[in-house]
Amino acid sequence: MTGLRWGILATGGIAGAFASDLRTAGLDLVAVGSRSQESADAFAARFDIPHAHASYEALVADPDVDIVYVSTPHPMHHENARLALENGKHVLAEKAFTLNRAEAEDLQALAAERGLLAMEAMWTRYLPHMVRIRELMADGALGEIRAVSADHTQLLPSDPAHRLNALELGGGALLDLGIYPISFIWDILGAPTTIHAVGRLVETGADSEVATVMTHEGGAVSTSLSSSRAAGPNVASIIGTAARIDIDTVWYSPTTFRLVLPDGTVQESYTSEVDGRGMQFQALAAERLVRDGILEGDILPIAESVAIMGTLDEIRAQIGVRYPREEV
Repeated sequence: MTGLRWGILATGGIAGAFASDLRTAGLDLVAVGSRSQESADAFAARFDIPHAHASYEALVADPDVDIVYVSTPHPMHHENARLALENGKHVLAEKAFTLNRAEAEDLQALAAERGLLAMEAMWTRYLPHMVRIRELMADGALGEIRAVSADHTQLLPSDPAHRLNALELGGGALLDLGIYPISFIWDILGAPTTIHAVGRLVETGADSEVATVMTHEGGAVSTSLSSSRAAGPNVASIIGTAARIDIDTVWYSPTTFRLVLPDGTVQESYTSEVDGRGMQFQALAAERLVRDGILEGDILPIAESVAIMGTLDEIRAQIGVRYPREEV
């Protein structure tokens, strides 16, 4: 650890999960910022945080804070992360990293200009089972990878006024849920060479279901499915010529997987043993990167987060989703 002092921007559910896991890992959580003093005070009392700020501006100006975790909804990530970077703070911003590629590119440029870490909080990539899967791939245990599939499907609120269904708030299944399988596919196969997407839109114009079929370098294919109106298995598979990996539900959280040979023999079974939700691993990775002066990242470089936002932009273009502020 570097001894980085963490501040949390916003006090919603994901912020609480992250704060709990920071405490589990013994990391230094020193401040929280909210839009009201009452909310900041309540969150600070819950997690024994010494500094509670009534504004995001006060949080990022706090001299005791080195790195800010941005936990607001994704339409606010660009503004909030930019605020932190402009005040000399490293940033770990929730996924999706921003609303679109243009916003992500702006944060990438600003972080490079200021010599700061800007990192997407795609926590799945840092979980122990994903670390082991990448080891197996690097060792050639799967042979040539031919196909990858993953779904992220949940039964979420259908109220048109809910954030998940409001276009002005970046609502829709893709940026809330689809970011997980799309980022996973990028992790395993790299950038897509072709993208084909279909989707279903709800009355607000937001997407409730999105399916993708993509091809990748070398001819590998991938499929993904996301839905905010129906709960599916939430599993993933990586299929190679020598073996496949079946990741159990819920594949993007600490879970189990099996390495299965073509004849059905299970060559390896893996069970995650993680304290808490598992969000501490991305924080530990951020601290390691700052310590080592590697501000571009390794497991998920900011350049890849920018490119993934470009993939999401193309998917949205194909299914007909455009956010109101993109119209200007």
